[in-house]
Amino acid sequence: MENSIYGPYRDILPRIKDDFTERIRTFQRLEKEHTGYKICEHLLSRVKSEESMRQKLEKRGLKADYKNALTQIKDSIGIRIVCDFIDDIYKNVENLKNLSGVSVHEEKDYIHHAKPNGYRSYHMILVSEEPFGDVYGNTPGEFFIEVQLRTIAMDTWAALEHQIKYKKSIKNQNLITGELKRCADELASCDLSMQTLRNLIRESE
Repeated sequence: MENSIYGPYRDILPRIKDDFTERIRTFQRLEKEHTGYKICEHLLSRVKSEESMRQKLEKRGLKADYKNALTQIKDSIGIRIVCDFIDDIYKNVENLKNLSGVSVHEEKDYIHHAKPNGYRSYHMILVSEEPFGDVYGNTPGEFFIEVQLRTIAMDTWAALEHQIKYKKSIKNQNLITGELKRCADELASCDLSMQTLRNLIRESE
């Protein structure tokens, strides 16, 4: 355990991840029971790998220990919620903010304010109160959880962009970057059209 970047929290973080993920699934299930509509297509969660965490700490010039891993880096636990429609993203955001013992440390709406390259998503850094002592000796302790929320179109685009971004030897990089931006804008337009269609269908029911 002493060799783990997460130290004494190596086995605790997966438990926090699983419990928090179940809380999300619960409010999503209740939402469907109440409205008849699902607000999540699929949900993914992970504890950041040891290697990735060490690399991130090194990149920021931080000592590679569990205290920095859990306090200076805010995504040791990561959750991605992929939705069918844009409105579903904001319904999930609303429900996340209403969870007991959870507060928002940071949030960025890259849907209404897309990044220059066309990236769209809703990012949240949450602080969750958990029944474990944290690095400051508090029990219950507070732990950071990163949540990203996207539509299927946004998630597909992000996955493809990620592949291209890390291939340094690609020729015509500027052309590819421009095409990625164009595709992102077209997918965003499609998301808005699909949202409009669903709204019309709901109004006619």
